[in-house]
Parts: sequence; C-alpha cells; structure tokens
Amino acid sequence: MTKLTFAAHPFLLGFDQLDRLVERAAKSGSDGYPPFNIEQSGENAFRITLAVAGFREDDLSITVEDRQLVIRGRQADDSEGRVFLHRGIAARAFQKAFVLADGVDVAGASMENGLLHVDLRRAVPEAVVQTIRIDRK
Repeated sequence: MTKLTFAAHPFLLGFDQLDRLVERAAKSGSDGYPPFNIEQSGENAFRITLAVAGFREDDLSITVEDRQLVIRGRQADDSEGRVFLHRGIAARAFQKAFVLADGVDVAGASMENGLLHVDLRRAVPEAVVQTIRIDRK
C-alpha cells in the first residue's frame, strides 16, 4: 500500500521535507515533564517557557540540531548521605525537542524564578518577484 501524504499533491512541489518535519515532530514524544508553555510574544517572536525548578543553569543545555531545538536537563545526584522520608520533588533528567521552521532562530535564553525562557524570532523574507525568460529552441 502506498503512503499518501499532503506533499504528494501535484501542486505542492518540493514539500517532501515538510512531510519529514511533521513526522519528526510526531515522533519527538509527548512526555509531560517538565511542563512548558509556548506563547507568541510579538508578530514574529515566540517564547518557550519550561518549569525547571531545582535545575541550575549549569544543569541545562540548549542546542539546535538539524532545525530542531533540543533542551536537556540533568541534575547531579546530591542525595548521598541524606535520608528521605518522602521524595516527591522530581530530580530526573529530561530532553524536550521542538522542530523549528525555516527562518526561525533562537534569539536568546534566560532563567528566572525556576523558569527557563527560550526566545525565538522569525525572520521575515523579502517579497521577490522573478521574471523567467523563455528561450527559443
């Protein structure tokens, strides 16, 4: 059976990469830890906010890998010598991945009150009109 996708439409030429991005986004997982928000902070600006209470800046890494924003967190185990009667604060490693569209770049990141903010901006391309000459054969 042939896999039919929206990029197979005859008027959508060169959109096969978009199909792969949609597949990759679907595979990125739906783990709810840590919780996060995505908000539009301007006409061409976005902000991803992750709740990372207990993580220090050194415990976090933010990278862009093949148009994918990857945020990782790993805490050092400092529980040696401590006896927990109840341990309800999550201290586990995490990885969150967000697929970025072409033209969307990371503008910066900051941490405030246990929240990691990653700011994104979308570059607005210039409108270009190109006239194609028809050659005689």
